[in-house]
Amino acid sequence: MHRIVVTGGAGFIGSNFVRYALGAYPDVHIVNVDKLTYAGNLDNLKDLDPARHTFVHADIANAEAMAKAMDGCDAVVNFAADSHVDRSIMEASDFIATNVKGVHNILEAAKKLGTKRVLLVSTDEVYGSIAKGSFKETDPVGPRNPYSASKAGGELLGLSYFHTFGVPVTITRGSNTYGPYQYPEKVLPLFVTNAIDGEPLPLYGDGKNVRDWLFVEDHCRGIDHALRHGAPGEIYNIAGENERENIVLTTKILQETGRDESLIKPVTDRPGHDRRYSIDASKLRALGWEPRMNWDDGIALTIRWYRDNEWWWRKIKSGEFREYYKRQYGQRG
Repeated sequence: MHRIVVTGGAGFIGSNFVRYALGAYPDVHIVNVDKLTYAGNLDNLKDLDPARHTFVHADIANAEAMAKAMDGCDAVVNFAADSHVDRSIMEASDFIATNVKGVHNILEAAKKLGTKRVLLVSTDEVYGSIAKGSFKETDPVGPRNPYSASKAGGELLGLSYFHTFGVPVTITRGSNTYGPYQYPEKVLPLFVTNAIDGEPLPLYGDGKNVRDWLFVEDHCRGIDHALRHGAPGEIYNIAGENERENIVLTTKILQETGRDESLIKPVTDRPGHDRRYSIDASKLRALGWEPRMNWDDGIALTIRWYRDNEWWWRKIKSGEFREYYKRQYGQRG
């Protein structure tokens, strides 16, 4: 694969994947397609080699733009998504447009162009909550919020194009991903940057919701492994195998930033908040992938990155972000 389209490549996981792919494969050229919504950021792409990285400002919901971007490419990896559960509860229409309609445009272009591989990046949230054990790829999906429902819809559409038209679609479902360049609406960068500034950390409910934490480079390696070694028509879970309650994450952040627990501000839980996510990644492990970053080192590395890169996040946490923050947390105290 010498020419790969990466959609959503100016976002968090997408930009990390672009950097990973360019570093791992000297013969790869990335065509990076991004709409540059609030979470897309050209600062995430600084210093990339223009001889090996082409940026295209376009929306995957635009069928003509996607067909043009994908023409002549060997593969497409779709990161483009509206991905924040809280925003999907506020307004779901954008999630349907990007996560379903946008996927449809990619699939149609791949069908017409004969694209060799299509990888749809999805989420463990499509499974819903699980009290004990871990979900496997053969388990039914049970999304419980508009975001995860839209991702499940895009997945099912992708599998239908594989079975009906032979489009070589592979799907990955990653667990809760963290690391550098994550937009600070998500819990870890929000809590880290708030703690750096001595501001309250708005913790939902009793703080005992469990997430499996996956370092972003491990996630990118897993996506790349599924792209290159996975089979079309298959789904692969990518797990960090670091399950922690949100309160444990919160206290860890406070310890690493030198703050005390007085900054914890319990707030009213969000509607339909899944209690525990857990996925089994043995299928991808059998192909030779495994996570490398342990949780303590990954959290410390991530916090250091936000400390060392205030230039990146301070300008984000103003304007649109401030308005969102007020809407989201202002009435939850």
